[in-house]
Amino acid sequence: MSELKTIQVPDIGDADSVEIIEVLISDNQQLSIDDSLITVESDKASMEIPSPVAGTVTSVLVKPGDKVSAGSDILVMAINDTNDHTATEAPAQDTTSAPAKPKTNTFDSDAYDVVVIGAGPGGYTAAFRAADLGLNVALIERYESLGGVCLNVGCIPSKALLHTAAVIDEAKHLEKQGISFAEPSIDIDKLRSFKESVVGQLTNGLKGMAKQRKVTVLTGNASFESNTAVAIESSGATQSISFKNAIIAAGSQSVKIPGFPYDDERMLDSTRALELQSIPDKLLIIGGGIIGLEMGCVYAALGTKITVVELSDQLMPGCDADLLKPLQQKLSNDFEAIYTGSKVTKVEAAKNGLTAFFEGGKAPATEQYDKVLLAVGRSPNGLKLNATAAGVEVTERGYINVDQQQRTNVTNIFAIGDIVGQPMLAHKATHEGKVAAEVCAGKKSFFDARTIPSVAYTDPEVSWMGLTETDAKANGVEFEKASFPWAASGRNLSMGSKSGLTKILFDPNTKKILGAGIVGKNAGELIAEAVLALEMGADIEDLALTIHPHPTLSETLNFAAEVAEGTVTDIYLPKKRKR
Repeated sequence: MSELKTIQVPDIGDADSVEIIEVLISDNQQLSIDDSLITVESDKASMEIPSPVAGTVTSVLVKPGDKVSAGSDILVMAINDTNDHTATEAPAQDTTSAPAKPKTNTFDSDAYDVVVIGAGPGGYTAAFRAADLGLNVALIERYESLGGVCLNVGCIPSKALLHTAAVIDEAKHLEKQGISFAEPSIDIDKLRSFKESVVGQLTNGLKGMAKQRKVTVLTGNASFESNTAVAIESSGATQSISFKNAIIAAGSQSVKIPGFPYDDERMLDSTRALELQSIPDKLLIIGGGIIGLEMGCVYAALGTKITVVELSDQLMPGCDADLLKPLQQKLSNDFEAIYTGSKVTKVEAAKNGLTAFFEGGKAPATEQYDKVLLAVGRSPNGLKLNATAAGVEVTERGYINVDQQQRTNVTNIFAIGDIVGQPMLAHKATHEGKVAAEVCAGKKSFFDARTIPSVAYTDPEVSWMGLTETDAKANGVEFEKASFPWAASGRNLSMGSKSGLTKILFDPNTKKILGAGIVGKNAGELIAEAVLALEMGADIEDLALTIHPHPTLSETLNFAAEVAEGTVTDIYLPKKRKR
């Protein structure tokens, strides 16, 4: 006679309760061990609760929408005699970490509708969108963790550390307002753990969503065999799968300068810098672009003496000078030295440090540092996939050319993200991923963004979108500019800051918005309104007449538009003399 057993929710981690979003069982259903019972969701993480035993469902005790916690009853089951009756409780486990099981069919006649190579923001977005459209999808990732560079060793961990750095800096500057704190005591292990917990929550959430969507996740290095098959190598074993469509989302890697001592653990790239193994006394950052300056802000807040060397004549090449000025002033105080128009020709490793040899600008001939971070850009991974075996054309630099539907020269193979060219930004890749997935599903979709915003999450933040003054002047594009200084922003002043700027570029004839730039606190959040305005074809009057909440930083965009219209009252504009 079968034993009746009540199956309960196992340990679900830190969450007190989770919501059931799907019940996967019904009365009289036969279940095997590890068959999914329910799908629950907490924050961004969704997971399926497996059955700890085999048997027959006699009564389902839950429904979608119910809130459950560890120990809540899910169902009553008549247990098969083959179960080990000594196990009376479901084992505690991390159900978010189990990837979807690969399919075991041989693919002689069957094929995935879509195979996505690379599980970064573009890749997992493409895979999830394709699955939502009813396609059978496989997602191939070389690492165990989904999310790619962005979630694991890029955007997300760096922003977690930048938040910490901003809090330290803000606490330091509160002294001007009469509030003093002791010097911060930094527990590097706890800080690293915090950063890794943020990454873990998001990557585990991706695993849960892949499983919920029934996306097959395969781990290994992908290599094309033809335009309908790809090989996946993992731990010395290789399996081959076939596909109807493929989406290449293999991303990029850090550029290396030949001859540097990369086998020395003190020579860092952005990935190793984010591991935060120790806080050096002196750090040289080669490359004054966004990545280098963000990492400089993090380590400077933690107490490191930062030197930045940049080959161009200014930091963040391509950024307009007026947006860069407040950042340059702040970094000149926070960093030990900034050398523009200079380069590092050689790095030599010694027992007590790394010696850098400089040329150009005001840089010294040599200087010794505890560590050196190389942040001179990224190169696409197009040459690592044997794409020519599928007939896909790849440039010598590793880029793959695509049309507006993200289609390569091979009609059933698409490419997205860093691998198709600049800008190498996650938010560009995600939109391209949706387009590629929708085209695979037969939809008439194409990538037609008028602008892709850029953000440097430095202190202060710098953001811009659309036409820049630099590009306008270089290409002879006619424009007018209206700027609003944050020294006249009540919200900015109340936060203890006097620097910052919001500017708008517009067509002198039609008054249509052409571009915008913002420097100051939360500039990365504020630029979105300008992006929407450009996408919708708004003009200066539209922004000037849009009522913004006061006092906020967002109203500086409104004020800049009023400057263009000549209606601003928050600053004084001298009347133009009539000629």
